[in-house]
Amino acid sequence: MPNQSSASDSALITAAIDAMTRAYAPYSKFAVGAAVRDEQGRIHCGVNVENAAYPNGICAETAAIAMMVNAGGQRIDRIAIAGGTDRDDILCTPCGGCRQRIREFATPDTVIIIASPDGEQQRFTLADLLPHSFGPANLKP
Repeated sequence: MPNQSSASDSALITAAIDAMTRAYAPYSKFAVGAAVRDEQGRIHCGVNVENAAYPNGICAETAAIAMMVNAGGQRIDRIAIAGGTDRDDILCTPCGGCRQRIREFATPDTVIIIASPDGEQQRFTLADLLPHSFGPANLKP
């Protein structure tokens, strides 16, 4: 059930909020941190990194997935994303591209936890955020 939390969720959310403090967002001032827990229980963090040539920036989710793959992880067990400012009243969900990147390494029932800098949170499954998705199984003969 996506609305249930656990102590391991707390560690994942804390890691995402902590990562957010290291985001490189000099243009938008919109910091995002992500923490992925892989199939071995390891946590991999990433941050958004902006670039003066805007399309060349990367999202925190993409960075965290790259860190997971670099460490030998092959599957996202759970992911937490923290973003925004204390003034925001809307939680920051992954962009469309990141939803598809998450799909590459996750299943439709993978839980995605969205958190604000002050710890407010909401849970979704990947299927909630990316229904009827295209994934690796679509390319198997």
